[in-house]
Amino acid sequence: MPAREMIDTHPTGPDLDRDLLADVVQSAVQCAQTCTACADACLSEQQVDRLRKCIRSNLDCADICDTTARVLSRHTSYDANITRAQLQSCIQACTSCGNECDQHASMHEHCRVCAEECRRCAESCQSLLSTIS
Repeated sequence: MPAREMIDTHPTGPDLDRDLLADVVQSAVQCAQTCTACADACLSEQQVDRLRKCIRSNLDCADICDTTARVLSRHTSYDANITRAQLQSCIQACTSCGNECDQHASMHEHCRVCAEECRRCAESCQSLLSTIS
């Protein structure tokens, strides 16, 4: 996994569980892509007006997941407070987006897929967050 390879080759390395950290980085990148694709698919639906909140939630989640992956990829002068706050933000964005997509999942397969990915990312972030003192 490229995230783990980069973590392992960093000269200072993180003060976090490397496997959990790599999992969060990969999950966040994947969730950002999924949310972006879901927003685009929503925009292509016939009744796009009913999906405005979902699109907004998708885009917010994608941006927060992308930022989370970038912040967690930096290990120089690590700040546990920033990491905690970023993980909490990502968990909230993924939870909100997943809940919104769940409301449309029976009609739109892309929303079902997105909701599942959001849940995976939130769980991954929670696992890492629980290890930070």
